[in-house]
Amino acid sequence: MHILITNDDGYQAKGIQALVDIMRQFGKVTVIAPKKHQSGMSMAVSLGFKQIAHKCFGEENPNTFPYDKDRKGYPVEWHYVDATPASCVKFGLNTMFADNYPDIVVSGINHGSNAATASCYSGTLGAAEEAALNGIPAIGVSLNTLHPDADFNGVARYFGDLFEKLLAEWPNKYGVYYNVNFPDIPADQIKGIRTGYQGKGRWIREFKEWDAEHYRKYGITPELLGQSSNPVVEEGEDLYMMVGEFEDDPRNTAEADHLLVSEGYISLVAHNVDCTDYAELNRLKDNNFDIDFN
Repeated sequence: MHILITNDDGYQAKGIQALVDIMRQFGKVTVIAPKKHQSGMSMAVSLGFKQIAHKCFGEENPNTFPYDKDRKGYPVEWHYVDATPASCVKFGLNTMFADNYPDIVVSGINHGSNAATASCYSGTLGAAEEAALNGIPAIGVSLNTLHPDADFNGVARYFGDLFEKLLAEWPNKYGVYYNVNFPDIPADQIKGIRTGYQGKGRWIREFKEWDAEHYRKYGITPELLGQSSNPVVEEGEDLYMMVGEFEDDPRNTAEADHLLVSEGYISLVAHNVDCTDYAELNRLKDNNFDIDFN
């Protein structure tokens, strides 16, 4: 099996190394991840007349945090691309995988929840969606914490078995990809796995005055995003940043993915690249919206 791994936190994030350590037991791993942090990019692609840098590290682990070089498993090849997560998948499919697509794409482990409507903005899931669009099985994996030194032991303990079960029972259906979210609690406190749906909700009070220190406690700096802690501001400009607070929707039930995670469960949600609302499509047909003008 050949596994393509990417993320939206960048190739040096602890989460992607944790995912590599899990997945290399199943097959050869090729990592193609963004050079810089790319959260919130959804399925955006790096278009336009701009250079897109690529670097191959071979089997040399490029990460700066401790890494068990003697860990057993299939080989791992590391790359970064200075582009969005979906573009990293595109790059792989158009270059090194041009003649033979990977068997599966796994995106993550994201530092932060991608449950509820966060999934609409997630670069982690955007990469998985790009794979699904090309007919490749794909899974996005997230842990509900932004901490750069997060504890991924719960994911390490349980995701491998879930991965095997999903792969063994993958549906013969267009566009399916899976969104898996882990609670940020010790592995022995995780209650189990629950299937659910994308929770409803929205962010409010999203724009606040720029503060370079706001995310520094999470290890996220403007420089990590390719920006400056002391940006140049044109005359008359004000600087803001998006932070926001999540407002739950009262229509949610206990099967909403973010509520499952808050109760200590691993949530599993099936997504699809086909955004058509088929029930609404049938309602439109039943109400005579199909009209001939001749």
